[in-house]
Amino acid sequence: MKKIIILVGFITSLTSCAELKDIAGQLPQDSQKLTQQQIGNGLREALNKGIEKEVSKLTQTDGFYRNEAVKIMMPKELQKVESGLRKVGLGSLADEGIKALNRAAEDAVKEATPIFVSAVKEMSFTDAKNILMGSDRAATSYLETKTTSQLYNKFNPVIQNSFKKVGADQIWSNLISRYNKIPFTEKVNPDLTDYVTNRALNGVFEMISKEEIQIRNNLSERSSNLLKRVFAMQDKKS
Repeated sequence: MKKIIILVGFITSLTSCAELKDIAGQLPQDSQKLTQQQIGNGLREALNKGIEKEVSKLTQTDGFYRNEAVKIMMPKELQKVESGLRKVGLGSLADEGIKALNRAAEDAVKEATPIFVSAVKEMSFTDAKNILMGSDRAATSYLETKTTSQLYNKFNPVIQNSFKKVGADQIWSNLISRYNKIPFTEKVNPDLTDYVTNRALNGVFEMISKEEIQIRNNLSERSSNLLKRVFAMQDKKS
């Protein structure tokens, strides 16, 4: 009886080994050489690259205003304000209002980097693995989940103060006041701080997503050996 049990155990062991070898054979070659720590470090490097390269652009003068991908335009309820002002020869006032929105966003984004860096440091191996084998913007989605609430709370008061600093509060008060005096128009008074805060957040994640997609799909964007090795695993997943 003992011999039979030992024989069955031996056969089971051989089967398990064969299965493991089969599974290992299906994995990308480099996945067997990279440690969990290396995979995590590779994803952190990719995220930090996006933060450093793309988010920093948004903090510069005209970082939002001259970037058509993220430029903040009038909120929907104020588009009629813009149209109304331009019709009565006040287009320059509308342009100043739009520029003020973007200047406030450029100020606010300067608060983003430390929050992103903290989120990247906290990334677990499970997070890294899911990001690596996820969609083209899986890393961006990770940052959105981890940082949106904190970023909103940081951005909002900065934008409010920025409106005052660049005179946007007066510009918009004047702009809306002038519009509301136009006969037969519906009066408006939107929360511009909330609007610009959310648009600034969208712009930040749009730019990080742009860099992530480049790294995932363009070999020349993988600027280090670690990035090349880690994302080679992603290339072979399909």
